[in-house]
Amino acid sequence: MKREFWYHFVALLTVAIWGSTFVFTKILLQNGLSPAQIFTLRFIFAYVLMEIVTWVAGQRGKWLSNSVRDEVIMVLLGVTGGSLYFLTENASLLYTTATNTSLIVCTCPIFALLLFKLVYRKSEHVTKNMALGSVIACLGMAVVVLNGQFVLHLSPLGDMLAFGACLSWAFYSLMMKEVLQRYDTFFITRKVFFYGIVTIFPYYLIVPGFPSVEVLLRPVVLFNLLFLSVVACMLCYVMWNWVIGKLGAVVATNWVYFNPITTILFAWWLLDENITIWFLLGSILIIVGMVLCNYKN
Repeated sequence: MKREFWYHFVALLTVAIWGSTFVFTKILLQNGLSPAQIFTLRFIFAYVLMEIVTWVAGQRGKWLSNSVRDEVIMVLLGVTGGSLYFLTENASLLYTTATNTSLIVCTCPIFALLLFKLVYRKSEHVTKNMALGSVIACLGMAVVVLNGQFVLHLSPLGDMLAFGACLSWAFYSLMMKEVLQRYDTFFITRKVFFYGIVTIFPYYLIVPGFPSVEVLLRPVVLFNLLFLSVVACMLCYVMWNWVIGKLGAVVATNWVYFNPITTILFAWWLLDENITIWFLLGSILIIVGMVLCNYKN
């Protein structure tokens, strides 16, 4: 029981940190970096740091998977959990509202649950409590994001891009379940970063350009990039992949519903944004849904 509590705590901590990245990313955007550039630099810094840690620890990191099939899965993990996910999510903001994007992307646990039920019909058991709790948590997330303004502006292209990001993360969770049975979390995370970097570079053939050294060495830019790389990327991806292995992908992914809560809390703390009654109501629904999801009886 104590171990399971700590697994859930690590999941919550990871999502809380990811929720804070909105603030740090916004600061970098204000300093002239594009969303694609921020993602690329985050993954490069995180990957290089993981390689340094490996060598300092006296362990020559394993480079290749045990089979071609597994290596292909690692490439797909780098795409679905890295380049494709971030590109579709960020690009959706160009064509639709932030509210639409948040709502669609944060419904990822629902699609992950359906996807796992479809693929793992017998081994991945989805209880009635888990299904009902996920729906309640999803409703709470919608209340938090909408914040009392129940008006959505449909934008087919933008909404489809956001939906693509949602499905991308769901497939990432699905494939992660399989490789965690054969490889350790650190190895998998290194591969995700490496292939995330490799698969983002074709984007620069279409949209060239990279920040100058002068911009990157600005204290505010360097600090925020280091936080996003070391904490939000390296540490959080390792913790998240580890939690998936301990709790199962369906239960772990449900913690994504907490993302809007932590984002708003950090925005209130660092950007002086207001906390509303809708935020409190939605947070209660999310907590009730999560408790129901994990109710064993």
